This record gives sequence, C-alpha cells and structure tokens, in this order.
Amino acid sequence: MKHHSKLLTAAAAAGVAVALGLGGTADAADPGVAPGGNFNLSVWELQEPVGNPGSPTTIPSSRLQGANGFQDSYFYTDTRDGAMTFWAPEKGVTTPNSNYARSELREMNPDGSAANWSLSGSHKLSATLRVVSVTSNVCVGQIHLGTGGSSTKPLIELYYHSNGDIVAGTENSPSGGQTLHTVGHVSVGKTWTYSIGVSGGHTIDLTVNGSTTHYAIPSSFDPYKQYFKAGSYNQSSSDSTTNGARVAFYGLAVAHS
Repeated sequence: MKHHSKLLTAAAAAGVAVALGLGGTADAADPGVAPGGNFNLSVWELQEPVGNPGSPTTIPSSRLQGANGFQDSYFYTDTRDGAMTFWAPEKGVTTPNSNYARSELREMNPDGSAANWSLSGSHKLSATLRVVSVTSNVCVGQIHLGTGGSSTKPLIELYYHSNGDIVAGTENSPSGGQTLHTVGHVSVGKTWTYSIGVSGGHTIDLTVNGSTTHYAIPSSFDPYKQYFKAGSYNQSSSDSTTNGARVAFYGLAVAHS
C-alpha cells in the first residue's frame, strides 16, 4: 500500500533535525526564525482574521516556508520556546459561512493544490500544543468537508474550553447538527496531545493525551472528500481585538496511507 507522510518538524538552529513522531514534541526549535524555519509548511496554507469582509487573507505555502518565511501578529514563532503560535481575536474578518475569526492552517497537497482526500484508507492529524489563552472556546483541529456536495460543515471539530475541558464535536450529517463529547481536561497553558484520524472509511479515531475514542461516520458523508485544519479557530465574537484565543503548537503531523 502506498504510504506518505506530511511531517511538520522543528529543528535546531545548528541544523540538527529533531525527529518528530505523530503527536511528538519538538525539543529544539529555534525561537529566532519564522515558523517555516522550524516546521515544514509546504503542505499547508494559512488563513488569517484580516482582509475584506467575507474574504479573509490567505497565505500560500510558498510564502510560509523557510526561516525568513511569513509571520505577523496572528501567526508567529514564540521567541521564548519556538512554538508556532496562532492568534485569533474576537473581532476579525470571517469566512462567509462563519461568525468567528481564525488564524488556521488548511491542508494542501505538495503540488500546491488543495488537499481533498477520500474517507477510504487511513488518514491522521496529530499535534502537541497548548492553549495559551482563550475567552470562551477554540477549535484547535478538525476534519472538514471538501468536494462532493454543497455542505461547508466539518466532519469533526476538536474544541478547547476556557474551563479546561477538551470537547469533540461530531457532525450528525452534512446538513448540520453537532453532537458534543467531552474527551479530556487540561488546565490553560498546559501542554497536551491529540490525534484525529479516519480508518476504514466509516470510523473517526480520536486520541487525547493517550486516551482513544471512536465515532461512527454516518453514510451521508460518503460522497464527500475531506481535508485537515489546525490552529486557532476562535469560537466567540465581539468588538474586542484584545480578547480571543492564542494557541501554540510544538508538533504537527499529517499522514495518509
């Protein structure tokens, strides 16, 4: 079976690569470079909470890559620990189908086209992260519907709440309706891990801090392709540009087989 892995890896400034397994932690990121100097961002596109109403600014992977790659106040390297950090305020430009701003990566293919994979096979998004601050709750990872129909819903979203609860939201059908499942608890500012995967075409496998749960995928999703997203998709809105969700990633990996 063909297997390929999209691995985002932090590396030391001296050029010593840090081996990062699925959900692993990078221990030697260089805090003095852009996120693209520590992570392989060739398979991601960035969406930011700025731009024109209904049309947020997107940064292609070609601009994200390398030590001198793109960074700004919404997407940057934490100068203390090298974390790839996403900031999404409560007031920001949103997509037409959302009321919430985001600083979030969208999965792409190596050739620059948008990732759009079938539910068949095995697919996994894994991360090591911490939520630095959050007003209400924030989505830190998701499987989103691609082509195959008119729905713009996610298949699953993983939320972190301000009280420390980690909650999975599984979509009931492409037309909407979400069921919430509490899957863990971590204090604000503490590091934790997750993996969100699909196996066998009809099962979501979710692991949070080593504890795994499985959710059946309704057949109504069968026509749809999928793609991964990760970052800070803030789940509250107001007129404040100082309240919001800041999320720091220390490891991020995508694998398909």
